[in-house]
Amino acid sequence: MNNLLKLPPLSLYIHYPWCLKKCPYCDFNSHDSEVQEGYINALLRDLDEDLQYVQERKINSIFIGGGTPSLMSVKDVTDLFVGLNDRLEFSPNIEITLEANPGTFEVERFAEYRNVGINRLSIGVQSFNDEHLKFLGRIHSAKEAQNAILKAQSVGFNNINIDLMYGLKGQSIEQCISDITRAISLNPSHISFYQLTLEPNTLFFKFPPRLPGDEVIWEMGENGSRLLNQSGFHQYEVSAYSKSPSVHNLNYWEFGDYIGVGAGAHGKITKINSSEIVRTLKVKSPKDYLVSVNKNKQNSRINLVENLAFEFMLNSLRLIDGFDLKLFESRTGQSIELLKSQMKRAKKLGLLDTENHRIKPTSRGFSFLNDLQEIFLS
Repeated sequence: MNNLLKLPPLSLYIHYPWCLKKCPYCDFNSHDSEVQEGYINALLRDLDEDLQYVQERKINSIFIGGGTPSLMSVKDVTDLFVGLNDRLEFSPNIEITLEANPGTFEVERFAEYRNVGINRLSIGVQSFNDEHLKFLGRIHSAKEAQNAILKAQSVGFNNINIDLMYGLKGQSIEQCISDITRAISLNPSHISFYQLTLEPNTLFFKFPPRLPGDEVIWEMGENGSRLLNQSGFHQYEVSAYSKSPSVHNLNYWEFGDYIGVGAGAHGKITKINSSEIVRTLKVKSPKDYLVSVNKNKQNSRINLVENLAFEFMLNSLRLIDGFDLKLFESRTGQSIELLKSQMKRAKKLGLLDTENHRIKPTSRGFSFLNDLQEIFLS
């Protein structure tokens, strides 16, 4: 492997693990317990330990996920950003996203979040149908979801993502399309449209609900995707449609670097001198994290010979427009020639297009993405 000449862009992920109520489909590290004191200080101590990974780079994006980060008090958000600004240099056009619930309690803080420096909201609507929201265990109504988006826009947020879920119990194709139509009418910049999946360690996995049949769910996805694209929301990733793609999302899929702080947070870091890729993982339990913020940190190094190319392809093949050959070489330090036989096989199967110095999934490859990605696993 050749040494990298230039480090990839750098982002920051911050995990906030508390919710008012744990949703039955959620497999994220979230806890419906009382918010514990001292978490902001713990985040900043955690970041102090990881400042070595900055390597003189500016931060291009920040994503605060959870849990429900919009439960944070204005004081906590202010203290957090004072600490971040003291430790990091932000890019002039930095994208700073906060995941938010549409509940009235959180909406009242939107203006103050904007004043602190957050410039993008990702609002967990999931559906504009009250029955479907009840099934998903959401604590907001369809009306509250719409009001939250309008409130965010009224206080200056012009970069908003709406999360929508399909394949829900009792959901018809018409109801799915109605959700999308209503989201589009609210003029967000980004819509995440994804299928409900029954993940291990969730209530829905333990007690599976009766969902629509596979053919109906497939038609929901196809019709929904078509409507979004026709309405000016370009699909740039498996479940992401936008007028302006998320900087943070693109950094993940283009194999950029990111520091992860918070309970259970992941990070991916490239070391310039050795071209070594390091994966970081923070202790998952919020209680343990607060007590010993970095004593239980785990690092893993990707096997550079066998797994680096697969790690890159696993991410970048999720992009509908694929990637330029130069991106592979600049992110991995390897020659694309190493993947020649795999690319030939994928192309023969009709899963991959390799024209004009770009590699991208065909429409068939995008439909059978797991099969395409597995071809590149050594």
